[in-house]
Amino acid sequence: MTGLDSLAPQRAPNAQRPLLGMTVLAVEDSRYASEALRLMCLRSGARIRRADCLASARRHLQVYRPSAVIVDLGLPDGRGEELIAELDRATPRVGVILATSGDAGAEARARSAGADGLLLKPVASLGIFQQEVLRHVPADRRPLGPYVVQDDRINPDPLAYRDDLEHVQSLLCHDRSPDILIYAAQFLASVARAANDAVLADAASGLAGHCPEAGIARVNGLIATRLTQQEAM
Repeated sequence: MTGLDSLAPQRAPNAQRPLLGMTVLAVEDSRYASEALRLMCLRSGARIRRADCLASARRHLQVYRPSAVIVDLGLPDGRGEELIAELDRATPRVGVILATSGDAGAEARARSAGADGLLLKPVASLGIFQQEVLRHVPADRRPLGPYVVQDDRINPDPLAYRDDLEHVQSLLCHDRSPDILIYAAQFLASVARAANDAVLADAASGLAGHCPEAGIARVNGLIATRLTQQEAM
């Protein structure tokens, strides 16, 4: 926690902003997914900071202690479970530790590492986000009385999706090692599903298939088309 954070008044959560007073650290490499989390925190009253990899998250945590940490399990410099285990062992422990993944089967791994729960990607429902965080918040930090469960769908800025596509394009241009292709396939599939881009999500699986060069060519072509279409808008 920084000096400014410690001087900030601690306002009580309420029915309209049930996460008021909380600070969330989102450890997420996707700009599109991060923008969705930012909008949900904003609507819920929470402040948010972002780290795009394990190293960046650890630097953040040396400076301040958030109320909640949301950790993507697939990060460019390692597995999110590593950070979750560190956070779970720390004293004092962060109040809420949540994992995020597009794989529903990842919940067992996340809980085994020490996570309180899993937010299944794509995380688009404001109500599901708020309920999952509040489920693990200490009772004295929850809104007094009932609060409205908001079923709004969050739609991030399309420019954030463009940033993620450019990131994949750059990865495939500079490094086609097996580890990078596995990471790019996972990253692209998750982001494309969140953006309702089923064609690109399906193509992502070809990056780590039996013929990766064909998969790379297909993905690069689809990304180039999407970037061109966005430039024309």
